[in-house]
Amino acid sequence: MRGAEECLLLLCCKLGQPVKPLTPAEYKQMESYVAAVTLTRPKGDLGSITPRYLATLGYNEEMSARILSLLNRPRVLHDYLTAHRDIHVLTRLDEAFPQRLRRLGGDCPPALFCKGDTALLHTRCISAVGSRMLLARGAAFAQEVGRRAAKEGFTLVSGNAAGADTAAQEACLRAGGSVVCFVPDELTRYAVRENVLYCSAYGYDLPFSGSRALYRNLLIHALGEKVFVAQCPSTSGGTWSGTSENLKRRLSDVYVLNDGSAGANALIALGATGVKDSLPPIAELRPSQLSIFD
Repeated sequence: MRGAEECLLLLCCKLGQPVKPLTPAEYKQMESYVAAVTLTRPKGDLGSITPRYLATLGYNEEMSARILSLLNRPRVLHDYLTAHRDIHVLTRLDEAFPQRLRRLGGDCPPALFCKGDTALLHTRCISAVGSRMLLARGAAFAQEVGRRAAKEGFTLVSGNAAGADTAAQEACLRAGGSVVCFVPDELTRYAVRENVLYCSAYGYDLPFSGSRALYRNLLIHALGEKVFVAQCPSTSGGTWSGTSENLKRRLSDVYVLNDGSAGANALIALGATGVKDSLPPIAELRPSQLSIFD
């Protein structure tokens, strides 16, 4: 691992400690300086980042102390990265980091902690999202998306939640496909499973929180080149917030089951394409072609 990657992990991840890492905005402010220091330095040599150096960059004493405290954890980083042999880290400085997530800019995670085959991150992906409380029609649609993904050679991306996520994932795996799961809780809770890659941003030991769940949704939408919404009953909740944010940022094409619900109608009004229960081949889907208004 390069010195710049070590800096990124030290500054932006808790690494199992009760510390306050830099926010994405705070790290961005000093990213170029970190790169300059580590570019010509031997592996792990961060000695040039001193209080005097930080003062020349305009950091006050308190912020300098915080930065140096985070950087002064090389042993902690080593122990954290080697504690679980089945968990691997990909920093966004690594060429193997998925390109589609880089499009998130300041919201791109500094690192993904992965359990499973990371090669799945470089396959063509579609995403499945939807309500946890699925009606029969939404469940059938989610399962159809999963089966289609497997049949057509796409990796399915989802969040391992109850409802639409699980319905799509299990249908995909039963059909011989592969799944990438972004989880909002401890990665250590998940056993290695064939054809499944579990990913967690920022760390492998971070507990569930509402903010982590919402951030996980953003990653799901960003990685899939097409996103299928099995059921969005209202204009609130995780499915609505994640999908409406996707449409705002234009991260990927969105197809929502046109079940007449308030949420589906609102997503269509924002630019999603309403689709029927039976899907044509995924590769042939085009928003302008399949709009319910065409």
